[in-house]
Amino acid sequence: MDIEEKIELISSPPIEEIVVRDDLRKLLETNHHPSHYIGLEISGLLHLGSLMVTGFKIRDFIKAGIKCRVFLADWHSFINSKFGGDWEKIKVAAKYYEEAFKFFCPGVEIIHGSELYHNNDEYWRNIVKFAREITLARVTRCLTIMGRSEKESLDFGKYIYPAMQAVDIKAMDLDIVHAGMDQRKVHMLVREVFPKLGWKVPVAVHHHLLPGLGEPVKAGLDEDTRADTLISSKMSKSKPWTAIFVHDAYEQIKEKTKKAWCPEGIVENNPIAEIAKYLLFHEFKSLNVERPAKFGGNVTFGNFEELEAAYLQKKLHPVDLKNAVADGVEKMIAPVREHFEKRQELLEVFKGE
Repeated sequence: MDIEEKIELISSPPIEEIVVRDDLRKLLETNHHPSHYIGLEISGLLHLGSLMVTGFKIRDFIKAGIKCRVFLADWHSFINSKFGGDWEKIKVAAKYYEEAFKFFCPGVEIIHGSELYHNNDEYWRNIVKFAREITLARVTRCLTIMGRSEKESLDFGKYIYPAMQAVDIKAMDLDIVHAGMDQRKVHMLVREVFPKLGWKVPVAVHHHLLPGLGEPVKAGLDEDTRADTLISSKMSKSKPWTAIFVHDAYEQIKEKTKKAWCPEGIVENNPIAEIAKYLLFHEFKSLNVERPAKFGGNVTFGNFEELEAAYLQKKLHPVDLKNAVADGVEKMIAPVREHFEKRQELLEVFKGE
């Protein structure tokens, strides 16, 4: 695979931006196997956004010869009050995340935050060095990376989170940092501060946030209207009725897609259309829609652009699109669901959450 092919694969959907593309090209010209990471808080059960969107992109990176790592941010999860700050539950849940990503992304390396920080004096020295270069106001503007707002009354521990996330990058000596669009603020902070400290500046790659199945909302988490909608509406375990989990049975998938927000003739922010665009057309060469002859009969779309045009022209009804997407999702998650049916002990910690 030549450099242009690698760049095309790396930048393919669901990637929304590369900061900056010229730096990525220079990196690939000088390093055939650059290091990559994506960091994840340990939270609820994995869903289409947290495992599938992320995992498909990790697979793309691996195909491009990138050395990929999933960083399970257990201390960040504790700081952000996941599992009520119960450290033992966080550790158990981290084993589930590790199992899922190793299964879904063969070849990926897994590292836990507690492993990175153990007996690592340099990491904590660098936290102080980094913190000296930023103001409290600058940190406060980054709180959206935690799903928090500067309007909230927060304990001081949460203000340490952005600096830790930034210094994680230095500690792992990363060439490419990868995250959802909700994490870009900390990567911009990294690009601003690292040169002042003489630290290597990584290329930042950000993927699209898959929305939940409900109507888009604005919650005031970000001053940018589009960013606020993306962050506030993303698929989340905290709104289980709007998330399709990788453990959902086919009947549950059908029921959730049936109730999903999917206005006729509208594609923008339409969660069903987005599942088709960012997941089904990433994994499958086509999408088959089955419908009665009186409604036009079966139709197959070879790419999202064809589907989008038909939907915008109201030649494809929401019910038919929902049914086709539900069937496609079932094909995608069935292997993951079946894998965990034999590992139910890893799911015990999530009961009651």
